[in-house]
Amino acid sequence: MVMLEKFSQTRYLARAIGAVNRLISERGESNAVSMALDVIANYQKLTSDQHVKFFMALTEKFNVNSIALIEAAQIYSADPSPRNYVRLQKISESPRQEILRRLNRAPGGTLAVVKMRRDLLKILDKKTDLAALDYDMRHLLSSWFNPGFLKMHQVDWKSPAEVLEKIIQHEAVHAIDGWDDLRRRLQPDRRCFAFFHPQLPDEPLIFVEVALLPEIPVAIMPLVNKKSEPITQQQYKVAAFYSISNCEPGLRGVSMGNFLIKRVAEKLHAEFPGLKTFITLSPIPGLMDWISAGAHLGDVMPLDKVKPAVRASRDQASAIIDFAKVSWSERLANGWHPDECKEKEKNALLALSAIYLTLITPTRNGNPVAKFHLGNGAKLHQINWAGDLSRNGLRQSGGLMVNYLYDLSSVEDNHERFTHGEVIASRSVQRLIGA
Repeated sequence: MVMLEKFSQTRYLARAIGAVNRLISERGESNAVSMALDVIANYQKLTSDQHVKFFMALTEKFNVNSIALIEAAQIYSADPSPRNYVRLQKISESPRQEILRRLNRAPGGTLAVVKMRRDLLKILDKKTDLAALDYDMRHLLSSWFNPGFLKMHQVDWKSPAEVLEKIIQHEAVHAIDGWDDLRRRLQPDRRCFAFFHPQLPDEPLIFVEVALLPEIPVAIMPLVNKKSEPITQQQYKVAAFYSISNCEPGLRGVSMGNFLIKRVAEKLHAEFPGLKTFITLSPIPGLMDWISAGAHLGDVMPLDKVKPAVRASRDQASAIIDFAKVSWSERLANGWHPDECKEKEKNALLALSAIYLTLITPTRNGNPVAKFHLGNGAKLHQINWAGDLSRNGLRQSGGLMVNYLYDLSSVEDNHERFTHGEVIASRSVQRLIGA
């Protein structure tokens, strides 16, 4: 029985690779739909181990012709004419991209390619030889899922049940505790917006949750309390983005969230002209790990380039915290809580968080949430003590949360400055580190 199963799996792999060969052939161009469906059907029968072999076949058999590419590059270098440019572009594109395009033309082909990349990402860390294939997939998916092609819809209680179920399933920041919780998050003073692709009308790709409030929020629990009472429209002064979640792992690295937040802000401003403030209430994943590891600044710039006041603030705060004596996990196990924290320790944690967000964020190892919002053009507005008292909130950031302010008139300038390594922060944040 086992031998028969192995034989069947080997046959499916051979069929899948053979179907790819037929798809990319000249005949495949005229019969692309039926041949693409053949590739998809056989791929779906493969085991995870055979995914590796299938992807290796795509990588090795359908790679760029390096000799022809070098020759075309030399010709273009000697004569950079439009004709030679076009020839160089054609040769530099791997045949894999045409295979993926033909798969995309088949019914269900878009989702099939997304699922293939989902499988590829599971093994990419161990199979770095597949990086070129991942690049080709991400390159094409970035075009197919360009925000210009995506549809933004508000998700409400009247949305299809399967969409609502996926919102519950994929909420990645603040878990939704069943249907009652979801219903509260879809009340008039709570909004949920998602991007959909025309080929995947019932698949939310990414969604953002928004709370309409009378003032800037400093803690998450009032926003996700399913027993809270809705407020009236006349009280709407602030739109707070408190959660953004990606639904499809196969689209990792395909930029959508920044466009979604900006579209939502524009839509809400048009609907409620009284809304003047667009802000987030965001976690700080990685903060306590950075502090526990020594709160190092050496990866940012040479220490002698860091302002003396900032270095002094870091040194003083680190000495007060002193995780070398009792680790963060041990303190949490012993019942550490923000409400019982000494004022000196509180100020030290706030100072270190400000340093982490302003200096570490622009680096390669910077906080991903901060990178996202600051890269979108938001401003680091405020750091809130005891903002998230959940177990995860205490573990990853000592309960601290951040407000990133989206001033629609300055997001482009802020984005440009962040690309050059500058974090735009309010005076209240700067004062925490003596800057």
